[in-house]
Amino acid sequence: MDIRNVAIIAHVDHGKTTLVDCLLKQSGTFRENQQVAERAMDSNDLERERGITILAKATSVVWKGTRINIVDTPGHADFGGEVERILSMVDGVVLLVDAAEGPLPQTKFVLGKALRLGLKPIVLINKVDRSDARAHEVHDEVFDLFSALEASDEQLDFPTLFASARQGWAATSLEAEHKDMEPLFDLVVKHVPAPKIDPDPAFRMLVTTLEADNFLGRILTGRILSGSIKPNTNIKALSRDGTELEQTRITRVLAFRGLERMSLDIAEAGDIVAVAGLKVATVADTIGDLTISEPIASQPVDPPTLAMTFSVNDSPLAGTEGDKVTTRMIRARLMREGEGNVAIRVRDTDNADSYEVAGRGELQLGVLIETMRREGFELAVGRPRVLFQTDPKTGQRLEPIEEVVIDVDDAYTGAVVEQISMRKGELQDMRPSGAGKTRLVFYSPSRGLIGYHGEFLTDTRGTGVMNRIFHEYGPYRGPIAGRRNGALIANAAGNAVMYAMWNLEDRGPMFIDPGVPVYQGMIIGEHSRGNDLAVNVLKGKQLTNIRAAGKDEAVRLTPPRKMSLEQAIAYIEEDELVEITPKSIRLRKRFLKPEDRKRAKKESTAEAAE
Repeated sequence: MDIRNVAIIAHVDHGKTTLVDCLLKQSGTFRENQQVAERAMDSNDLERERGITILAKATSVVWKGTRINIVDTPGHADFGGEVERILSMVDGVVLLVDAAEGPLPQTKFVLGKALRLGLKPIVLINKVDRSDARAHEVHDEVFDLFSALEASDEQLDFPTLFASARQGWAATSLEAEHKDMEPLFDLVVKHVPAPKIDPDPAFRMLVTTLEADNFLGRILTGRILSGSIKPNTNIKALSRDGTELEQTRITRVLAFRGLERMSLDIAEAGDIVAVAGLKVATVADTIGDLTISEPIASQPVDPPTLAMTFSVNDSPLAGTEGDKVTTRMIRARLMREGEGNVAIRVRDTDNADSYEVAGRGELQLGVLIETMRREGFELAVGRPRVLFQTDPKTGQRLEPIEEVVIDVDDAYTGAVVEQISMRKGELQDMRPSGAGKTRLVFYSPSRGLIGYHGEFLTDTRGTGVMNRIFHEYGPYRGPIAGRRNGALIANAAGNAVMYAMWNLEDRGPMFIDPGVPVYQGMIIGEHSRGNDLAVNVLKGKQLTNIRAAGKDEAVRLTPPRKMSLEQAIAYIEEDELVEITPKSIRLRKRFLKPEDRKRAKKESTAEAAE
């Protein structure tokens, strides 16, 4: 059977997963009356809740006797590591672009990677049924983007389709009949080349993704470069530098058929398959016949730009809500994550109870923490910090700079420009993008953007859209002002009392509800001034046995400011931690006792003076 391997790439929320759903339905993968969940490929709970794709996933459909392996990729820049690996597994890409928004930073990032690998994209302008769609203008913008990324003449001659994945049709022009996805299927079969098969009969495969299964153990996915593989065959694994890692026996060979994985008796070259039975081999390693000695070249992955410290939860409430609390458990889980996810790097620190985890962005690390929390882990994490580099020639300090593209209503343009300029961002481009909106492009240091997203939504009344992507390592831009307000800190352990919280309302907004357990050093609210303030939230009303002449005042509390995990991580300062348990997210000071905090402050001031 003829095979085509194609990846669907695009910016976040341009309709990749919806398109895959539509292709699965129209290819006859499902029965006529079969109940299928919307966004069927987003199988993970977090993906469903957030409405984003986090892990790249493969599926396959059969169209007129040709098997098309389709890989759905994440659109968010933080999960770009997934896309980079996947592209080495396919022979063509379908580039989706929103008919209203046009090409955005992630479009540029994934397209650049695809063009460098020599792939010839198919452009699909999606969501042409939107009221603000400008399909032809977007088509011109895509062409300009291809030119800017130095595409070859062959790549510039890309075929274009107009589609609405939600309505389930694609057409060669806007005027053509809107029927089904047949034009896209036919174009993939015609335009995407069949996989190049090495004539060498020895089995070889590059591992591109790794996952764990409760029954089969470690499952490695990749495309077979040459030869064929059967279950119970002995194979060996080579690392990137050609070192032999292990010799073992393949227990299962699985292929993607629709949403199911099926066991195969034999898998041929060119197909995308998953194999089980290996214990050591990981992403970017080569597995193959016992006779092979050369590894397959793999694509280098962009380095992480952000790091956080994960440590054991040592608060007074530790161990009350989670069941995985020890250093050993946390370390094993992080190492397992670092093995399967190439964009994450885990390092031991000087402190035996904490680990440095580096990744692409706040969202990626936030998703990791949320996953661990749901698995029953308790941990404390510090403020994210950027990873600096040193220029080898000049010895100059370099920091990660991001390209930030913002679509915002004209009325809020000034506020956004002012805020990003304070964070050492530089305005590169400003142009109207239609419908009373302006598009702003900045180059801004990653340091300044940590925690800015919440503030941005407030400044733009929730109407602004911000997209970020790593641009380069540039010269250090100097100090950036942090949070202006201090914290309200509980000075004793117990349960928060409503009356005490009511009396503290004029001190600043609260983060907790009455009745929740608090401990000394826990942050319970934001101080209205710049300094930290220790407060008593346990103080009850003093009652006497004399009847009061007047009625008691009704205690009415302002609803507390509840933070999500990402907001809490972005909010904390250097001397603060976020305590994460399966049931709660608490903010706390790194040092719980006031005398320890004073001592640490004196030491840091003395170090700075030196």
